[in-house]
Amino acid sequence: MIDSYAKSRFGTRPPRRAFAFLAIIAGALLLGAFVLHRGGHRDSAVGPKVVRLTCTAALTGERAFSGLTSVIVSDGWLEHELAKHGVGIEWVPVPGASVGPTINEGFANHTIDIASYGDLPSIIANAAGVQTELIVPSGRGGDTYLIVPPDSTATSLLDLKGKTIAIHRGRPWELPFSRLVDSLGLTYADFDVRNLEPQAGAAALAAHKVDALYSISAYQLVQRGVGKIVWSTAQAPPDWKMRAEVWAARDFVEKYPDLTQIIATAYVKAAHWASLSEHRSQMLTLLARAGTPIEVLDKEYGEGDVWRDRWSPLFDQPVLLHYRNAIGYAREKKMISRDLDFNNCYDDRFVKEALDQLGLGNYWAPWTSGAVSVRQP
Repeated sequence: MIDSYAKSRFGTRPPRRAFAFLAIIAGALLLGAFVLHRGGHRDSAVGPKVVRLTCTAALTGERAFSGLTSVIVSDGWLEHELAKHGVGIEWVPVPGASVGPTINEGFANHTIDIASYGDLPSIIANAAGVQTELIVPSGRGGDTYLIVPPDSTATSLLDLKGKTIAIHRGRPWELPFSRLVDSLGLTYADFDVRNLEPQAGAAALAAHKVDALYSISAYQLVQRGVGKIVWSTAQAPPDWKMRAEVWAARDFVEKYPDLTQIIATAYVKAAHWASLSEHRSQMLTLLARAGTPIEVLDKEYGEGDVWRDRWSPLFDQPVLLHYRNAIGYAREKKMISRDLDFNNCYDDRFVKEALDQLGLGNYWAPWTSGAVSVRQP
């Protein structure tokens, strides 16, 4: 399994960093065995003893989950509601460097039930036969950035033709980068693309060992004076945004729809709380626990309607088209070996019911503005 994963992700000759990922996957298998032992036997006739949820988390010092999961953990509502059914929660933290492989292994080994993570890893899992379903979209998506050193004369990707660009391959932000490359009539062959994780890429940029970096959290690099932004998905159609959603194992959804509904409602409830302007400061403080300074998050997340829409859980046009485009990209780049019908990979009934339960049916409007394009495989 590990060998085939490396070949699918990195080609027949994986770079040396691939071996680090193999170690991560091996660790994920051990983590999965541990969680399975902790979770115990799961009998669909009586229901599970615990629901196992996982999400990106900073593992230094106090455990700090990312995004809306941090609200849910702090609030305690989900734990209270599941307890009414005699069900506990087991939170499984995953470090940012290994999110996709670790969560995919967890779903494959049936050691997790629900996960919040990005688009490409979830597509790869489903194409490989690990059946999961998107149950709650996580907002309008985040922006990704093309960053160059402060003294660079480059003002666009076109100026970087023939130059060295660092990007962490196979992560959610590779899709918008690929679309930017395609939109300009270029290919990866026009650049010297280096596969570097964000921290290593940022260090390479600061040391002038690469000419550009395509990544997330660009404002932190700007704040440190080691980079400047020359392009971002804020200038692109809405379906170009980087996405991470709440996914559930299909067999869990089918066996326990009531528990799935409680979990989906918790995420929608958290999204509403986070979207209120009076909670913006508190939400930024929660997000900053993962290590990004509040002033950087303040610039990245926007204010007013932008802030409110960022937390929308709606299955609207940009969400659906984004995933269809992402599937086309993964197929084209041979990250998956077969076609995948996204209509079989999501279930919107839980968000609809949650909005009804919480009286939020008209709180968020479907987002249809902007030119939305469909990528052809």
